[in-house]
Amino acid sequence: MTTVTVITGANKGLGYETARRLIEQGHTVYAGARDAYRGEQAAKALGARPLLIDITDDASVAAAAEQVRAEAGRLDVLINNAGIAGRAASTGELNAADLQQVFDTNVIGAARTTRAFLPLLQAAGHAAVVNVSSSLGSLTINADPAAHTDILSAWAPLLAYNSSKAALNMLTVLYAQAFPQITVTSVDPGFTATDLNGHQGTQSVEEGAAVIVTAATAGPSAPSGTFIGATGPVPW
Repeated sequence: MTTVTVITGANKGLGYETARRLIEQGHTVYAGARDAYRGEQAAKALGARPLLIDITDDASVAAAAEQVRAEAGRLDVLINNAGIAGRAASTGELNAADLQQVFDTNVIGAARTTRAFLPLLQAAGHAAVVNVSSSLGSLTINADPAAHTDILSAWAPLLAYNSSKAALNMLTVLYAQAFPQITVTSVDPGFTATDLNGHQGTQSVEEGAAVIVTAATAGPSAPSGTFIGATGPVPW
């Protein structure tokens, strides 16, 4: 039986590369995108199923979940990949609206999507949720970045982005505790060259997607409620 996988933000970057590799491994992938045309083009190129989903909109997420329910009846893997960096400004310059915009996608959007697909994940028996986070969301690392150069590709005091990824990590922990039959993990792809950072990252999307694919294919024996990077566990 094929593995049914939903990836948000799959029309480019890490999401696209993750979809490509999982399809190579035999997954039926729903390539999520908030723009219908771009999503359909990406899905056609990948050999995926297009999934129109704007994770900041309740109705859009509910419709996407209903499409997967009607077509597949279950969901084995949910990859919450869609995210934004927010406005480039110093900590003192960012305002509440700046934080709200980033949190609405990176945190509330991930929670909205997880909740909508939860019945389908539970129908799969033992499913997995992979939250694409960042070492920039680690409280331990942000408190002393100089001591964690073995994990960090780059560090910056990005108030909205870093704090949103810290909150996403908390979602991982609490969903893992609440649903022990579902493996829930956070992953750190590292500083990858994507639109998110103006392609300034030091890693290729092929390198960055590796840890996402590993978490998505780890199976029921994988530890839930963990935060992993390319070289191993990342401290919370």
